[in-house]
Amino acid sequence: MRALAVCMGVLALLVAGGYLYLHGFELDSQAKVNAQSQVTDLAFVRDGVREKRGRILAVLTSTPMIGDSGKKAGFELTELSRAYLVFLANGYEVDIASPLGGEPPMRKDDGLIDADHAFLNDAEAMRKVNHSLPLAGIRAADYAAVYFVGGKGTMFDFPDNPHIQQIVREVYESGGVIGAVCHGPAGLLNVRLGDGSLLIAGRQLTGFSNAEELFLIEDAREVFPFLLEDRLQERGATYREGALYLDNTIVDGRLVTGQNPWSTWSVAESMIRALGHEPVVREATAEENSVALLQTFHAKGSDAALRERAQAAHLDRGLLLMHALVAGMQWRLADAFVMQRLARP
Repeated sequence: MRALAVCMGVLALLVAGGYLYLHGFELDSQAKVNAQSQVTDLAFVRDGVREKRGRILAVLTSTPMIGDSGKKAGFELTELSRAYLVFLANGYEVDIASPLGGEPPMRKDDGLIDADHAFLNDAEAMRKVNHSLPLAGIRAADYAAVYFVGGKGTMFDFPDNPHIQQIVREVYESGGVIGAVCHGPAGLLNVRLGDGSLLIAGRQLTGFSNAEELFLIEDAREVFPFLLEDRLQERGATYREGALYLDNTIVDGRLVTGQNPWSTWSVAESMIRALGHEPVVREATAEENSVALLQTFHAKGSDAALRERAQAAHLDRGLLLMHALVAGMQWRLADAFVMQRLARP
């Protein structure tokens, strides 16, 4: 009993120490997310382009589960909501489609921001999600661009879908733009152009990396039919990998791809540029500022990152701590130490 009491005492001290350590980052003092946010509250949308420039098709997965693993799949809300709002702000109407039509399975993470809630609170946006158009009924000629939203379900119902292949081929060959983020590039794997060549062969692009996939799901090679990075390269693409869970967007002409959810903003705005327009001015989010700070650390080292940190306006300290934790779990202890310093108020 005495040994048990000692163990419980040590555990209590560890918990208390952990609480005091995290309390030192003053996470509660950060600006609170407004769950009641409306699209009209977002300055970049409210003050955006008024002219009608055309339509963009956003494609979501219909697959709710990762094979028979019991793990949830579906599409990622943030990869739809943020791109949808960028397209809207820049004069494009957005239609939402999925392989089966109807209400596709949605995944929400814990990092929702005002823009995500504004999307969820918008009746028209949610009507489009809950009544997504079946791909079989889509006319490619109606769209200036196609955007493939990520989510692990895409690995199952995107690659061999004949409607995806036809829509992408027709939009691309008519001069349109093709974009995809995270697992979304799974929709590009088997697209052949009119001359029979693969769309992505010889092209530079990215998508969710093997390192990112295997860090989150150790048995990813068993539960997925393939790993996206591997299959992109097998199809002849030049895969461009960025740092783990940081923005990495690759533009190859009218083909725009992003590595992970943190690439969503830059993918959407790069698509606007590929369509021939400069995106409307948008204030960077605290999350984006934190990602940029971490990119400085990876590219230029700790001194440069700490100098930038001293000038930073607003940051997501929770995100910085998450990256410190990931580094620690990979035994990159020096990196973890610097990242937790960056998270200090």
